[in-house]
Amino acid sequence: MKTLTPSPQDIHQAWYVVDATGLPLGRLSSQIAAILRGKNKPYFAPNLDTGDFVIVINAEKVKLTGLKAQQKVYQAYSGYPGGLKETPFAKVLEKHPERIIQQAVRGMLPKTTLGRAMFKKLKVYAGSEHPHAAQQPVVLEIKE
Repeated sequence: MKTLTPSPQDIHQAWYVVDATGLPLGRLSSQIAAILRGKNKPYFAPNLDTGDFVIVINAEKVKLTGLKAQQKVYQAYSGYPGGLKETPFAKVLEKHPERIIQQAVRGMLPKTTLGRAMFKKLKVYAGSEHPHAAQQPVVLEIKE
Protein backbone atom coordinates (compact mmCIF):
# COMPACT_ATOMS: atom_id res chain seq x y z
CA MET A 1 0.00 0.00 0.00
CA LYS A 2 1.36 3.41 -0.97
CA THR A 3 1.23 6.60 1.07
CA LEU A 4 -0.87 9.30 -0.56
CA THR A 5 1.00 12.58 -1.03
CA PRO A 6 -1.30 15.39 -2.15
CA SER A 7 -0.26 17.38 -5.19
CA PRO A 8 -0.78 21.15 -5.36
CA GLN A 9 -3.93 20.59 -7.45
CA ASP A 10 -5.44 18.46 -4.66
CA ILE A 11 -4.91 21.08 -1.93
CA HIS A 12 -7.91 23.38 -1.43
CA GLN A 13 -7.49 26.20 1.07
CA ALA A 14 -10.74 27.54 2.52
CA TRP A 15 -11.31 30.64 4.66
CA TYR A 16 -12.84 30.41 8.16
CA VAL A 17 -14.03 33.07 10.61
CA VAL A 18 -13.73 32.39 14.33
CA ASP A 19 -15.37 34.59 16.97
CA ALA A 20 -13.13 34.63 20.06
CA THR A 21 -15.80 36.08 22.37
CA GLY A 22 -15.66 34.29 25.72
CA LEU A 23 -13.44 31.42 24.53
CA PRO A 24 -10.43 30.26 26.58
CA LEU A 25 -7.15 31.33 24.95
CA GLY A 26 -5.44 27.93 24.98
CA ARG A 27 -8.33 25.92 23.58
CA LEU A 28 -8.96 28.51 20.88
CA SER A 29 -5.29 28.67 19.91
CA SER A 30 -4.78 24.91 19.70
CA GLN A 31 -7.79 24.45 17.43
CA ILE A 32 -6.71 27.37 15.21
CA ALA A 33 -3.19 25.91 14.96
CA ALA A 34 -4.61 22.54 13.88
CA ILE A 35 -6.63 24.22 11.11
CA LEU A 36 -3.63 26.26 9.95
CA ARG A 37 -1.54 23.06 9.73
CA GLY A 38 -4.29 21.21 7.87
CA LYS A 39 -4.77 18.46 10.45
CA ASN A 40 -8.53 18.61 9.90
CA LYS A 41 -8.17 17.31 6.32
CA PRO A 42 -7.97 13.70 5.14
CA TYR A 43 -4.88 14.45 3.03
CA PHE A 44 -2.74 16.02 5.78
CA ALA A 45 0.99 15.86 5.13
CA PRO A 46 3.47 17.23 7.70
CA ASN A 47 5.86 18.42 4.97
CA LEU A 48 3.26 20.40 2.98
CA ASP A 49 1.17 23.47 3.70
CA THR A 50 -2.30 21.93 3.44
CA GLY A 51 -3.97 24.22 5.99
CA ASP A 52 -6.71 26.80 5.63
CA PHE A 53 -6.88 30.54 6.26
CA VAL A 54 -8.32 31.60 9.63
CA ILE A 55 -9.77 35.02 10.50
CA VAL A 56 -10.21 35.68 14.23
CA ILE A 57 -12.53 38.50 15.27
CA ASN A 58 -13.22 40.00 18.71
CA ALA A 59 -9.71 39.21 19.96
CA GLU A 60 -10.14 41.62 22.88
CA LYS A 61 -12.93 39.42 24.29
CA VAL A 62 -10.83 36.26 24.71
CA LYS A 63 -10.72 34.98 28.29
CA LEU A 64 -8.21 33.30 30.55
CA THR A 65 -9.22 30.87 33.26
CA GLY A 66 -8.29 31.07 36.92
CA LEU A 67 -5.90 33.82 38.02
CA LYS A 68 -3.99 33.89 34.73
CA ALA A 69 -5.44 37.28 33.80
CA GLN A 70 -3.63 38.82 36.79
CA GLN A 71 -0.51 36.60 36.75
CA LYS A 72 0.37 36.12 33.07
CA VAL A 73 3.39 38.11 31.90
CA TYR A 74 4.83 38.33 28.37
CA GLN A 75 8.63 38.47 28.23
CA ALA A 76 10.92 39.79 25.49
CA TYR A 77 14.69 39.69 25.75
CA SER A 78 16.85 41.99 23.61
CA GLY A 79 20.03 39.98 24.12
CA TYR A 80 21.78 42.71 26.09
CA PRO A 81 22.41 42.68 29.85
CA GLY A 82 19.36 44.08 31.57
CA GLY A 83 17.39 43.79 28.32
CA LEU A 84 14.49 41.73 29.68
CA LYS A 85 11.15 43.46 29.15
CA GLU A 86 8.10 42.13 30.95
CA THR A 87 4.59 43.20 29.98
CA PRO A 88 1.53 42.08 31.98
CA PHE A 89 -1.41 40.47 30.20
CA ALA A 90 -3.77 43.36 31.02
CA LYS A 91 -1.51 45.92 29.33
CA VAL A 92 -1.14 43.79 26.17
CA LEU A 93 -4.90 43.25 26.09
CA GLU A 94 -5.45 47.00 26.35
CA LYS A 95 -2.92 48.09 23.69
CA HIS A 96 -2.63 45.18 21.21
CA PRO A 97 -5.28 42.48 21.87
CA GLU A 98 -4.57 40.73 18.56
CA ARG A 99 -1.00 39.92 19.67
CA ILE A 100 -2.29 37.67 22.46
CA ILE A 101 -3.85 35.22 20.02
CA GLN A 102 -1.04 35.58 17.48
CA GLN A 103 1.64 34.73 20.03
CA ALA A 104 -0.31 31.76 21.42
CA VAL A 105 -0.88 30.28 17.95
CA ARG A 106 2.68 30.97 16.77
CA GLY A 107 4.03 28.94 19.69
CA MET A 108 1.94 25.94 18.59
CA LEU A 109 3.14 25.93 14.96
CA PRO A 110 6.41 24.38 13.70
CA LYS A 111 9.51 26.55 14.10
CA THR A 112 10.49 26.20 10.43
CA THR A 113 10.00 27.98 7.12
CA LEU A 114 6.80 25.98 6.69
CA GLY A 115 5.56 27.11 10.12
CA ARG A 116 6.16 30.74 9.20
CA ALA A 117 4.18 30.25 5.98
CA MET A 118 1.32 28.71 7.98
CA PHE A 119 1.35 31.63 10.42
CA LYS A 120 0.87 34.12 7.57
CA LYS A 121 -2.56 32.56 6.95
CA LEU A 122 -3.78 33.76 10.37
CA LYS A 123 -5.58 37.12 10.40
CA VAL A 124 -6.53 38.51 13.84
CA TYR A 125 -8.68 41.59 14.47
CA ALA A 126 -9.58 43.23 17.78
CA GLY A 127 -13.10 44.22 16.72
CA SER A 128 -15.90 42.42 14.93
CA GLU A 129 -15.07 43.81 11.46
CA HIS A 130 -12.60 42.33 8.98
CA PRO A 131 -11.65 43.24 5.38
CA HIS A 132 -11.84 39.67 4.01
CA ALA A 133 -15.48 39.53 2.94
CA ALA A 134 -14.46 38.94 -0.70
CA GLN A 135 -13.02 35.52 0.26
CA GLN A 136 -16.49 34.44 1.50
CA PRO A 137 -15.26 32.94 4.79
CA VAL A 138 -17.29 30.25 6.54
CA VAL A 139 -18.15 30.76 10.22
CA LEU A 140 -16.38 28.10 12.29
CA GLU A 141 -17.74 27.14 15.70
CA ILE A 142 -15.02 26.43 18.26
CA LYS A 143 -16.08 24.27 21.19
CA GLU A 144 -15.33 25.71 24.62
